[in-house]
Amino acid sequence: MLKEAKKALRVTHPIYDTEIANLLMAGASDLELAGVVLPGVVSFTIGTDDAVTDVSTLTDPLCQRAVITYAAARFGNPPNYAQIKASYDEQKAQLMHASGYTQYGDATEETDSGEDDSDDEG
Repeated sequence: MLKEAKKALRVTHPIYDTEIANLLMAGASDLELAGVVLPGVVSFTIGTDDAVTDVSTLTDPLCQRAVITYAAARFGNPPNYAQIKASYDEQKAQLMHASGYTQYGDATEETDSGEDDSDDEG
């Protein structure tokens, strides 16, 4: 995912790889804190020279886009920060309310057992 993020940020030099990888990790953590389930394990492997060699195994394109948008809003000092931040906030909100992206998806099915709990004394 680092390669895709660098393209989105218009960055080619590897000097920013660690910073971008940290932003991607922060974006993934932000989504998880909001209750979004991320398909795949987000993992960062940093080599002995502090170059990021493997950024992520996050496979879902919607989650990838949200994480990259998070990084775009926080990398450097973008002149359109408010627009990028609003875009990320909207993507996060959509993921938080979409079935299949939260851990709360089947909560209603588990609480309704179909049995009548009323007292029949009488």
